[in-house]
Amino acid sequence: MQATQGAATAEDFARWRNQAKNYTTEQLVSIVRMCRKAALYQRNINPIREGYWDDQACTYADELRKR
Repeated sequence: MQATQGAATAEDFARWRNQAKNYTTEQLVSIVRMCRKAALYQRNINPIREGYWDDQACTYADELRKR
């Protein structure tokens, strides 16, 4: 099954999880905020990219919750 162009892939999620382990809490908070803002800018324009940024924000936020 081919991923929709612009949508987050399993490889994206794996990369984000690995990267998140190396960021400080402050960096993670900043990244989550930037991703949320990027998703907001895509709202009503490109729902696939909006979802991509929301997925990225959630992945980094998961690492924050673990801490």
